[in-house]
Amino acid sequence: MKRIDLNCDLGESFGAYNLGLDEQILPFVTSANIACGFHAGDPSVMRRTVTLALDHGVAIGAHPGLPDLSGFGRRNMDVSPQEAYDMVVYQIGALAGFVKAEGGTMQHVKPHGALYNMAAKRQDLSEAIAEAVYKVDPALILFGLSGSVLIGVGEKIGLRTAEEVFSDRTYQSDGSLTPRNQPDAVIIDHEQAIAQVIGMVQQGSVRTQQGTDLPIQADTVCIHGDGAHALAFAREIRDRLIQSGVSVLAAGHG
Repeated sequence: MKRIDLNCDLGESFGAYNLGLDEQILPFVTSANIACGFHAGDPSVMRRTVTLALDHGVAIGAHPGLPDLSGFGRRNMDVSPQEAYDMVVYQIGALAGFVKAEGGTMQHVKPHGALYNMAAKRQDLSEAIAEAVYKVDPALILFGLSGSVLIGVGEKIGLRTAEEVFSDRTYQSDGSLTPRNQPDAVIIDHEQAIAQVIGMVQQGSVRTQQGTDLPIQADTVCIHGDGAHALAFAREIRDRLIQSGVSVLAAGHG
């Protein structure tokens, strides 16, 4: 039977700002990527989100990003590999403290935003991130863009990896995501997004913006929890996957 993990970026509120539908969406996902305070989140939000994830039996992962709160970590920064290593170790450690304090264990690490996209193509950044994850805990699973440099580097260093695909993003012929500043980067139509996910999981391919079918490995699907219809989509995508004979389980399950 085909299987897939459904992951969602959570814990993105901070201070007086309340973002996302964390508590409502948790029943429909299997892994939570929790912001660690650099691009979003704060200590109190981290603790609350860890507690919510544990209450719902959802696997927990650190979601380290660039130190760019005002840009939500989506703007490229000229960071060195050493800086990237230090940032990732720091953020994993911060979340790990809350996970341990609440009696849980951490499953994975998924870089966020610009850090994720830069690492998908850059060997030096990928090596720094993978080394940071491995040295903190070699049992952690490294999430990365399917077919990317980060996945290959993670496997080489000895980490388990989960190749990630996106329900609401379009793809380029080289396997990269269409940049958000380009037309049609984000899929708005639910049926189109669901069809894309089922195709990636069941057939192992995705239709690119250039009109070609790209082979793709789907271990985990990212669904975003901050859109206007995020909750309805999360419920529907899980139901449709199960109806199509796909088992929905956390990446580390089994």
